[in-house]
Amino acid sequence: MCGLWSPDYRDKNRINCYDTGTAPCKTACPAHIAVQGYLKLASRGKYKEALALIKKENPFPAVCGRICNRRCEEACTRGKIDQAIAIDEVKKIIAECDLKDEYRYIPKKIIPSNRGEFSEKIAIIGAGPAGLSCAYYLACRGYRPTVFEKNEKPGGMLRYGIPSFKLEKEVIDAEIDIMKALGVDIRCSIEIGKDKTIAQLRNEGYKAFYLATGAQKGRILPLENVQAKGVQSAVDLLGSVQKKPVSLQGACVVVGGGNVAIDASRTALRCGAAPVYMVCLEQAEEMAASSDEIREAKEEGVRIINGWGPVSLEEKEGTVASITFKQCVSVFDDSHRFAPVYNEEVLKTIDCQHVIFSVGQQSDIKAIIDQEKLSTRGPWIDADARTFQTSVSDIFTGGDCFTGPAFAIDAIAQGKQAAESLHRYVKPHASMIIGRNLREYIMLNKDEVVFTDYDHTSRQQPVHKKTTPFKESVLPFTEEQVKKETARCLGCGASIVDTNKCIGCGICTTKCEFDAIHLYRELPEASHMVKTEDKAKTILPYMIKRAVKIAFKKKS
Repeated sequence: MCGLWSPDYRDKNRINCYDTGTAPCKTACPAHIAVQGYLKLASRGKYKEALALIKKENPFPAVCGRICNRRCEEACTRGKIDQAIAIDEVKKIIAECDLKDEYRYIPKKIIPSNRGEFSEKIAIIGAGPAGLSCAYYLACRGYRPTVFEKNEKPGGMLRYGIPSFKLEKEVIDAEIDIMKALGVDIRCSIEIGKDKTIAQLRNEGYKAFYLATGAQKGRILPLENVQAKGVQSAVDLLGSVQKKPVSLQGACVVVGGGNVAIDASRTALRCGAAPVYMVCLEQAEEMAASSDEIREAKEEGVRIINGWGPVSLEEKEGTVASITFKQCVSVFDDSHRFAPVYNEEVLKTIDCQHVIFSVGQQSDIKAIIDQEKLSTRGPWIDADARTFQTSVSDIFTGGDCFTGPAFAIDAIAQGKQAAESLHRYVKPHASMIIGRNLREYIMLNKDEVVFTDYDHTSRQQPVHKKTTPFKESVLPFTEEQVKKETARCLGCGASIVDTNKCIGCGICTTKCEFDAIHLYRELPEASHMVKTEDKAKTILPYMIKRAVKIAFKKKS
């Protein structure tokens, strides 16, 4: 038996899927949400149960239903037949429960202690998706974390970086209210590193810290005259629009080819700029922005110009007057690394009154890094990739200030893992690694899937309504659309348990909250099965018969 023992048994004995893989949607999602599970629940009208399943991994279902980059849909097996399942649209209607006080789902706290809630104080710095997710999962464990936010309201880039016509602020507020109901203390207008230091928080009794300040500072290319009036970063424009009305008159040029550049272009149009040009290095097929975003921008009147890089800015009386570009021949080298090549002789000048740079973002926490002497990786905080622990043992990090600019779902996934690390850190003698769920999933081989019988309904499309410029225009699915769309799911994530490990007791089927486990008998004729509810009817006659037999045996 000694040869079978492994020192890593507590890790290797726990797997999340078989070697043959599981659903591509769940595997591709950074948070590994049980997509196929909540689709099945939604198909039966069990929206609250579906919401509970989503919130095991993601406390922002209503937000992500509107702004997620949909890696689950890109991986969807159904896409090999016709079109992927409209996963985010289904999630959006499920999450409508969270937007109404009488229906919202507040999870029950599961505290791993017989002494009630934990008393250890944990500070989270930054109320963006990473910080709030970490606070949510700590609260679910029985902590009462404190979140410090330098802005007037929580939400981070969800609030100050995403336009209201894509994500209305009432949606963010509704999901943050649930966190407050769980006991999360959010303190705004406090900048850690300036108004208060981590050292001061330690003196106040805080035992651990989570840095999740994001990358809320926009980059501007170092060109001549960038200080001219009318020049700003996309992050600054998007943030200022959330705080007060902004008026942009005249032509506007947005430099960049990603989703943030699209948001800035569409926002500039709504602020009165005309025409709005979006100029980027990449050709149309190389652009970082999603195809849906590009299509919507063009429909609204944004003029996208591909294959040009900025050279210089010209100003007149302190205000930007034009911007000149040079032709970009190629953006990436043979290894697909960013290495643009230009034709310096071919130039293009666009007269404009506004120039908005969407060429990257950076973190703005130099004060904390210097005060705590944190190790960095270029402009980002350095930390362990699994535990998110930094070079200072009681400080953890995650989100954009760790990875660089990414998507909300990436920050959410890291926030949950950081909550696990913080819980382990504040408990004496706990290991940061041993017995930890490594969240390793394997995607099934879609090429081996055999399509025999499936629903032939085409993908449902959301309805767009005309509304005010900064109001959301995409309506949620109707219940009829949800039924049709969820019926399209192929259920490719289903697994058959190893019969050598399962003894068929059926306890798992009674414990699963989501009715996801079912037992099937391969030889039903081999025995007589009785439901638990009817066991008395069967057992009592047998007991009486057996007792009589025993009594007669004793007499004889």
